Amino acid sequence: MGFLGVASIALLALRTLADEPTEEVKGPSQTPNLAIKISTSFPASEIFGIKLINGQPTHAVLSISNEEPDPISVVFIGGSLWTSDYTSPSPRGPQIVRNLTTTKYDVEIPAGEKESIDYKFATELQPQELLLNLAVVVTDHEGSPYTLQAFNETVAVVEPDTSIFDPQIIFLYLFLLALFTGTCYFIYNTWISTLFPQKKRGGKDASRARTSTKGAKKVDPADQVGVVGADGPAVTSGAKAYDESWIPAGHLQRPEARRVKSGTRPKSRQG
Repeated sequence: MGFLGVASIALLALRTLADEPTEEVKGPSQTPNLAIKISTSFPASEIFGIKLINGQPTHAVLSISNEEPDPISVVFIGGSLWTSDYTSPSPRGPQIVRNLTTTKYDVEIPAGEKESIDYKFATELQPQELLLNLAVVVTDHEGSPYTLQAFNETVAVVEPDTSIFDPQIIFLYLFLLALFTGTCYFIYNTWISTLFPQKKRGGKDASRARTSTKGAKKVDPADQVGVVGADGPAVTSGAKAYDESWIPAGHLQRPEARRVKSGTRPKSRQG
């Protein structure tokens, strides 16, 4: 699998170089006899292994040590993800899942020097364990390209951690809370409220009548004035219900009723 991974990266590098017609490209050597050491580290890795978080860039640092007598140049860094034998056994062997970004560089490393180069890539895959293969394409002082393997180990593809302050999570919590509250309200009004006796309450007219009855004042009979109307006698309260200044004095005096003795007849007038 390592040879296939390096070969695929070499083909990608050659395809990129082929887009530049001014350069003459030779076939890269897959097994170069060069005194070059490459070590790869992941600063964000954990003690449980390397994790590729979906949607977030993965940062790899390649330390390249040139032990050749002549300077070399780093041209490309790329990679690919493959299925492993124990996670996805296949009679044809490991299968490629995805090619990673191939980044072009122009970094010259003098003889006997060491250089660290950053390489970043991102993934959007289902959570699983895959084989990560990274390779470096370098050229010697004559311009001949060589492909060197930089990393070939098992990594885990995982989803990013969710936070409680995520707007989507907050909206989900509010929706579930509203749904739970509505369900409880429906159950209470449908079944629970019928188990408790309800108090009878009077209407607004009854409450107003009681309020007006409590607030009514007793009227002194001496202050009551009889009023004769079309519908019969009525009684009004108060000392005087009209203005007496414009009424003649003769009309203000009430006539006294005369008593007539029973059994007597009035004498007739003699003429």
